[in-house]
Amino acid sequence: MKFYKYCGAGNDFILLDCREQAITDAPALARRLCDRHFGVGADGLMLVLSPERGGDCKMLFYNNDGSTAEMCGNGARCISKFCHDFGLSGLEQRIETPAGLVTGARVGENRYRVRLNPPRNVRLQTVAAGVRCDYLELGDPGIPHAVVLTDLSQNRETLKQLARSVRYAPEFPRGANVNLCEVIGENALRLLTYERGVEDFTLACGTGNGASVAALTLRGLVSGRKTQIQNDGGLLEVDVTPGDPPGVDLTGEALLVFTGEIE
Repeated sequence: MKFYKYCGAGNDFILLDCREQAITDAPALARRLCDRHFGVGADGLMLVLSPERGGDCKMLFYNNDGSTAEMCGNGARCISKFCHDFGLSGLEQRIETPAGLVTGARVGENRYRVRLNPPRNVRLQTVAAGVRCDYLELGDPGIPHAVVLTDLSQNRETLKQLARSVRYAPEFPRGANVNLCEVIGENALRLLTYERGVEDFTLACGTGNGASVAALTLRGLVSGRKTQIQNDGGLLEVDVTPGDPPGVDLTGEALLVFTGEIE
């Protein structure tokens, strides 16, 4: 079976086209293929399936530990590129996900914009560790995110301990992706995201970028227009459109890195 290796802002994914060939044990396959020592190596496995609700395709996402995620923003941009390049769609894409329909658009040769699932259940939360954060979910069922304003010049181990204390806080029974962020200028953020399933910081998290800008826009700390986010893996841009709920658009690179065959 052919696989495709994609990268979006440093997040890398293995994509399998399963529209005609089914996968029997996707969690085990994700663990095997995503292993960076013995497999291809990736942050996650994405399966492209035939649409069921009028979209161009259906997306299922597995973290590298085999657990599922409702959606992935950087992964959705990569699937948008796959849909365009392989004739599943035109310049606009409609991707069915467990969190709801995600729409994409080609805005450059390797640059795509996706409309993330809308924020819901937004609240300020103090967790057991005494950390105050913004909590929100993207989609329904929502991807849980906690946004913590902090000084990112601290050493990574200190930041990792902070993120873990929030990720496993009892106030979040499903856990949470933890976005440690710092406002570094007008409509400019620095961001580190500790992701469920990976259980570490990743080079970038698309939904984490969207959730962070949405939360800070609601608090008036950024305008939400063309907010630039510096991630370890590269620069992403988020636009928040006023509404109930607000619209959240994520723009950035999506690259096909290489292809190969798996048995």
